[in-house]
Amino acid sequence: MTMNDDLQKRITEALRNPQNMGELTDADSVGTVGNSDCGEMLRLWIKFKEQNGKKVIDRATFQSFGCETAIAVASLATELIRGKTAAEALALRSEELAGELGPLPPMKIHCAELVESALRSALKSDGGQAAAAPAPPVADAAPSLLDKFTPASNPGTRIIFLDAPGPG
Repeated sequence: MTMNDDLQKRITEALRNPQNMGELTDADSVGTVGNSDCGEMLRLWIKFKEQNGKKVIDRATFQSFGCETAIAVASLATELIRGKTAAEALALRSEELAGELGPLPPMKIHCAELVESALRSALKSDGGQAAAAPAPPVADAAPSLLDKFTPASNPGTRIIFLDAPGPG
């Protein structure tokens, strides 16, 4: 099944001016997910602010190693979750995160699920509380070969591999 022309036009339009791409250096939370079957990976950064006595999402950014649809959905989703609490953002389903793209064909649903999983990873069960800062590095300690192959321990970043329905 191929994508219809209307959906392809909406994806192309979203890609012409993608929103919120790139790392958010002062993020309160980061979520990373990957799909080992198709090789896609998405990282989502979230920054919160206090608004009317609530902690809401002030800004969200993303980086994607994936297809056009995943990038388009991530771009739309980062706009959609702005101003929402962690609970409100977590209540959004993948179809809602696809926003103005509308319903995705079965072969592209995993793109929206990738974004939803990154959002869930970033917000996790602690309600979006900022992750504890990693311990500062020990001065004068040269990294070992094992350190170079072992990812740095950062409790704010988690990688979750998803099962894919098919090639993306």
